[in-house]
Amino acid sequence: MPTKLNLASKPFSNRSLPWVVTTMIVVVSLVCLVFIVRATGRANAQAAAVQKDINDLTQQELALRKQADAIKNSLTTEQLQTLAAAHTLVDRKHFSWSRLFADLESALPGTVRVKRIAVRGVTTRGDETLADLELTVVAKAPATVTEMIAEMDRGGVFHAELRSQTLSRGRGETGAEYELAVIYRPRAGAATEAVASTSPPADGDVAKGGVR
Repeated sequence: MPTKLNLASKPFSNRSLPWVVTTMIVVVSLVCLVFIVRATGRANAQAAAVQKDINDLTQQELALRKQADAIKNSLTTEQLQTLAAAHTLVDRKHFSWSRLFADLESALPGTVRVKRIAVRGVTTRGDETLADLELTVVAKAPATVTEMIAEMDRGGVFHAELRSQTLSRGRGETGAEYELAVIYRPRAGAATEAVASTSPPADGDVAKGGVR
């Protein structure tokens, strides 16, 4: 007769399997914990190195500022004026009159004539050049100048403010002269002209033809 096995009365059991699974879980957890601890240690070490570099740069900056202040305090008033003039000359190397005239040509309406342009100062901020201008124009109607100022502001290259208005006194001239304070900001990427183009034109040349 064949032997019959009753699993209900004699169920199969493996007492070692739970312990094996538990041991594997513990080992994997320990390995992950070791990796986490090592990664945390490396991250903390990198953060400490970065902070040390920042502290060193801060100390160097403070030292350089102290040296600059000491040098500045040791200069006479005449030497400071000479230094300021030298910085102004360097800044003017980055200023292009040809570019200014081209931008004015596109910003000014045909009924407005430029009579005088003067540069009060030129500064550079990184790759950006800013020029403080005095601009005198001649127009027949105040509304034309008002619209011109609004259009210049919208263009983003010029920011103009009206300073004064006087009647034109020249022979055969009509309308009025308007003196404007203008901040000129050339568009990014504008080519810098040669040194010859950085020299300002005479007022008489501007008065005769302007930019037109």
